[in-house]
Amino acid sequence: METQHVSLVISDLDVHILTAPDESRPHWVSHFIVPRANEVLVRLRTNEGHEGFGLATSYTDVSPIVSVFHSGLAEQIIGMSPLAPERIHRKLLDLTATRLAHEKGWGREALVRICAAVDLACWDLIGKVANLPLYQIFGGYRAQVPCYVTCAYYREGKDLAELREEMQALVAQGHRGFKAKVGGLSVAEDFARMEIVREVIGPDRDLMIDVNRAWDLKTAVEAARLFESLNPIWLEEPVRWMDDRRELKLLSQRTTIPLSAGESELTSYGCRALLEENAIQVLQFDCTMFGGFTEGRKLAALCELNHVDVAPHHDCFIHAQLVASSPAGRIVESFPDPERDPLQAELFENPPKIADGWLTLNDAPGLGLTLSQAAMEKYGERLYSTR
Repeated sequence: METQHVSLVISDLDVHILTAPDESRPHWVSHFIVPRANEVLVRLRTNEGHEGFGLATSYTDVSPIVSVFHSGLAEQIIGMSPLAPERIHRKLLDLTATRLAHEKGWGREALVRICAAVDLACWDLIGKVANLPLYQIFGGYRAQVPCYVTCAYYREGKDLAELREEMQALVAQGHRGFKAKVGGLSVAEDFARMEIVREVIGPDRDLMIDVNRAWDLKTAVEAARLFESLNPIWLEEPVRWMDDRRELKLLSQRTTIPLSAGESELTSYGCRALLEENAIQVLQFDCTMFGGFTEGRKLAALCELNHVDVAPHHDCFIHAQLVASSPAGRIVESFPDPERDPLQAELFENPPKIADGWLTLNDAPGLGLTLSQAAMEKYGERLYSTR
């Protein structure tokens, strides 16, 4: 068996959950409430004093993820080299198909999320050891990336006048791209909402429309024909989950609107299958939900070779490193409203600058991000540590 001769090893780790109180007036997409903050933060430290962190995003209860650490997962990581993220990622992912995972009660989704957080932490460490930002290590294609804002959520009592005011405020902030939510009302009602969005942002700013997997195929075909007049840049996750890969392909043959998907896949193999269907023009994987940068880099390369754009889901300050590194990188998603996403607003002391529709990456090494101690105390709770 091959032996890895390295002196730098992971010596300890700790795990925090990051949560925010539920809203009195929550933000809805087509059929579920999106959490304001629900992430697992993993910090890795080495025997030589280096430290890196990674995040895992979850739309479900995070306690099964944390319980995996309490039942011995750290033993699988301690002593390994953070400079070998491929090796660590493969080891953790392979656990999903072992008797050990069954005996320990380690669920597949929990292990996949942990893979993401640990992998991102390893890459953060690699950048810090090399004293380079990750976008340069990954390819250094550019130091700025386009950035859009996700908006137009459903909320209790929200009428068209409030929607108009929301969009006017976002335009005044200088945003150039806007992704609006549909699928929670009839197609006619949602079209009226999107007409207002397009009217307020004007014809020269980008509009994306996100269905969050709410429509059956017939409804998706009907809606796509109607929404074509609004000139959307893409139609995101338009069909329900049950047969979405095949239905995306069928829908793509019946609309001129580019289709996007990927955030709901559990693995990079699922994203690969989306590409193989030749149905989408934009892939929206999430490195904080599966694979980290180890898998994200492979998907970005696959997208470049297949002429598909990369527009990752969520966590713009993390995903910007990958989007900036590749010619396939198109844009990142932001949530500038602290009420919707307090972590984007507060988690980092040095967030990259977003202005006029562009995000400018920091020159600091690794992820280029410094965690705010105040935010960690406000939203974080340490639930596990090897120290």
